[in-house]
Amino acid sequence: MTQEEFNLWMRRNAPLIESIRKRAFDIHADVNQHYDRVHPYGFHLQMVADFTCRFVAEICPDPADLPAVIFGAYFHDSIEDARLTYNDVVRIAESFLPHSTALMAAEIAYALTNEKGRTRAERADDRYYAGIRTTAYAPLVKMADRLANASYSTSGSNTKNHMMAAVYARENRHFMQAVGADGPWDDIRLSIPSDMSALLHKLLDIK
Repeated sequence: MTQEEFNLWMRRNAPLIESIRKRAFDIHADVNQHYDRVHPYGFHLQMVADFTCRFVAEICPDPADLPAVIFGAYFHDSIEDARLTYNDVVRIAESFLPHSTALMAAEIAYALTNEKGRTRAERADDRYYAGIRTTAYAPLVKMADRLANASYSTSGSNTKNHMMAAVYARENRHFMQAVGADGPWDDIRLSIPSDMSALLHKLLDIK
């Protein structure tokens, strides 16, 4: 898919995208979740959706997949943080999308849901990343999530922001391997565009 074709699809489907966006924002607002304690959580969801939309055309062979990918970007934290179950996500997705597309969308959200764990490493363990690497478009959305967090942490001014930027830089080698950034890929929908990886490295000042 070319970027021009993607942009046209976005314009034609703007009402659907806006409905999905609003539902995701409302779900996180209902549990009083914030980003960096100051922003409505929709601030982060929008960043993830924006990064997803910036790169998805490079790896999407079928425009019929786009609603699922965009839904997955907006709902990627809904199970982990907004008290939804997998079946809740399927049901919400089906209110917007055909059944098969809704299942694809829910699988993305499920793949990006951390495991139970006491530490950051336990929550994002080998099983977590294996699920991402084997779910269509989940590596792309996970990379968009990391780009959103890295972008925010490197542009912020408070101590916590700078600390997280250092954490992302320290984790980067493992993260890139775990998310499957370098392939090989049997399915293009599991791939990550090279310019997406390059942007993350630029943000984190990794040579």
